Amino acid sequence: MLDFLGNLQRTHTCGQLRAADAGATVTLMGWVNRRRDHGSLIFLDLRDRTGITQIVLDKDLTPEGHAKGEMVRPEFVLAVTGKVRRRDKDVINPNMPTGEIEIAADRLLVLNDSKVPPFSPAEEAIGNEELRLKYRYIDLRRVQMQQNFELRHKIALAVRENLSAQGFLEIETPFMTRSTPEGARDYLVPSRLHPGQFYALPQSPQLFKQILMISGFDRYFQIARCFRDEDLRADRQPEFTQIDLEVSFPQQETIFAIVESFLSAGFRAAGIDLPTPFLRITYDEALRQYGIDKPDLRLPGLSDIRVAFTDEDLKALLVDPALPVVAVRIPKVGELSRKEREDNRPLFDAKKGAKLIDDWKRLEKGFPEAARKARELAHAEEGDLLVIVAGDSTVHAEASDTKAAGRLSEREIWIYSAAGNLRVELAKRYASRHGAFAVTEQVVASPERRSGTPVAGGLAFRPIWVTDFPMFEFDQESKRWLPAHHPFTSPHEEDMDRLVSDPASVRARYYDLAMNGLELGSGSIRIHRQDVQQQIFRALGMSDDEAKARFGFFLEALTHGTPPHGGIALGLDRIAMILAGAPSLREVIAFPKTAKAIDLMVDAPTPVSPQQLKELHIRTVLKE
Repeated sequence: MLDFLGNLQRTHTCGQLRAADAGATVTLMGWVNRRRDHGSLIFLDLRDRTGITQIVLDKDLTPEGHAKGEMVRPEFVLAVTGKVRRRDKDVINPNMPTGEIEIAADRLLVLNDSKVPPFSPAEEAIGNEELRLKYRYIDLRRVQMQQNFELRHKIALAVRENLSAQGFLEIETPFMTRSTPEGARDYLVPSRLHPGQFYALPQSPQLFKQILMISGFDRYFQIARCFRDEDLRADRQPEFTQIDLEVSFPQQETIFAIVESFLSAGFRAAGIDLPTPFLRITYDEALRQYGIDKPDLRLPGLSDIRVAFTDEDLKALLVDPALPVVAVRIPKVGELSRKEREDNRPLFDAKKGAKLIDDWKRLEKGFPEAARKARELAHAEEGDLLVIVAGDSTVHAEASDTKAAGRLSEREIWIYSAAGNLRVELAKRYASRHGAFAVTEQVVASPERRSGTPVAGGLAFRPIWVTDFPMFEFDQESKRWLPAHHPFTSPHEEDMDRLVSDPASVRARYYDLAMNGLELGSGSIRIHRQDVQQQIFRALGMSDDEAKARFGFFLEALTHGTPPHGGIALGLDRIAMILAGAPSLREVIAFPKTAKAIDLMVDAPTPVSPQQLKELHIRTVLKE
């Protein structure tokens, strides 16, 4: 039989009491984490989000409570009143903050019972993720999950306080707006009052935050909910949260300083010092040095080893001497067997004419001097894994004619990208040997971080700004130039005269912030003049009438005294994921979707009634 709470008040949480509280009479409330029956003594571990306290039900002292304790099972909800007492020295639990004390109960109320759960929140890891998502309310009771969301709260609070101190105003923007098909697909919302017309959920508050700058707010920010109908993976969700901001009259360095300040504050809230200023690198240099535009600095970069080989050497190796020759080095992996090399080859993308040379013994035998110079140029030490990526002279891949002065050609990008991808995949495969990826996990799991004491994050968390991205990218299917980012990004002023004549050479005032191989956020200095915005639309092959139909309200706003402005958006989910040491965003989003965009707990999406569709003037067409 269940008990009513009546007027009983909770005096302490389950993680609050310590040895200094011995002798106090307290009332705790929470869930049964574990139960141990020793006959005349029953021990209950009572849990809430602050921790666990051991409850002792002594048959001689509280026969009624002991009788109830015999019926209690894990996940029952209890209220317990009793006296705090010190544990005997030989039964102190040093792994629990409350491990020096226990509660000798004199009253126990069973506030609610529980079915046998599909898994126990006391378990540290549950392998079946679908089961966890279906019973998310049980999964969220687990200690690790509750710590993740406490951490996320602290990060968001620190960011809000920091941006407020920097003069920002938090302003909300609409959830229902117009569809401006750019990037991913929109989630559409049908309008009942305007049949056949739709709102769109925002992929970002991009146009609204620019309009706030036109409105004179100077500094805006928002912890913004955003929506994108795209294919999912571990670091994507259809609903996600951005730390979104915009600033009037900035230089690029203004944005960098603001972000470094609030991001450092967020990391300090997690007990980690993040040294500033962050490193900076251009997009082209990022590709040359790391083969990717979101470099993971915990690993050695790529090494240019072209000078180690003569043209005759490269001809014999079937390597194109006009393309880059780079080395990928993963420290402390050791010599690989033939089978290991064969197993690694599927990690390499040779589709676009890249060539992998991974048999180092054969290379040393055939080209001993070149092999020696290559190891020297790559700073390879004994036990380091070293492979070479170059252009395959037997493959004539079709690349678009987009080579611009001072920029990488498309084939060069292919070679660097193949090397960069292999670098990351090999590092993942041999993480247990080189240890570079384990640094983050060690820092995240450290007692110092859990206690809030700052620990050095210089090696574990390596942020880097990537700048000067290409303004446009060439689409092979449509045979036209598309914006590499969004069409409101400003080009470099000195590149403006080449918008039409040489679009491949135009650099955007666009920047990404990357950390540990993940893109944390991106932003740009915006276009603030209508004539420039129209030039960009024309360079994209968009007529004035089309631009007016899609962005007319914004083009009109640009004519009313728009200040120079710029901004950025960082993924709060990704920041929390990194700091929690979590493998996916689903560990730091309370109610996430599966990879098929399904909410297993509430069983969404679902069909709706014909009456609802009728009110919205919608009919569904389902394929057999």
